Amino acid sequence: MDTLSYKTVSVNKETAKKEWVVVDATDQMVGRLCSKVAKLLRGKYKPSFTPHVDCGDNVIIINAAKVKFSGKKETDKIYTRYTGYPGGQRFNTPADLRTRPNGIDKMLRHAIKGMLPKGPLGRSLMDNVYIFEGAEHDKKAQKPKNIDINQYK
Repeated sequence: MDTLSYKTVSVNKETAKKEWVVVDATDQMVGRLCSKVAKLLRGKYKPSFTPHVDCGDNVIIINAAKVKFSGKKETDKIYTRYTGYPGGQRFNTPADLRTRPNGIDKMLRHAIKGMLPKGPLGRSLMDNVYIFEGAEHDKKAQKPKNIDINQYK
């Protein structure tokens, strides 16, 4: 037998085949959508997945304003942030964030970031996600392909 058939191929930054994909977030649950997007960013759906390399796709999320939360999370879930000053702890609900500029973007990025590895790789993977509240996006030059996020597990 040829011993080369047993070699495991590790993808590196130069040999990774990254694509641009568009995900429609209309009527999707936030957690389920973000877990699938995190897997796409990571490259876990590809047969050439390598854990320590950015081999995932660039993901464009459109219609982000139409995402939903299950149950009473829209009003009961609390996001905590800290201003850096004494007594500067601030609390927001998803309903509050929807009314703010870039609030939906922050909500989805927070969920995706929690599902990525912690460290330099996870921070660099966050640069590969682009979130748009409406149906239009400015990444037409990359020729992204539309995918149905419901076909992924």
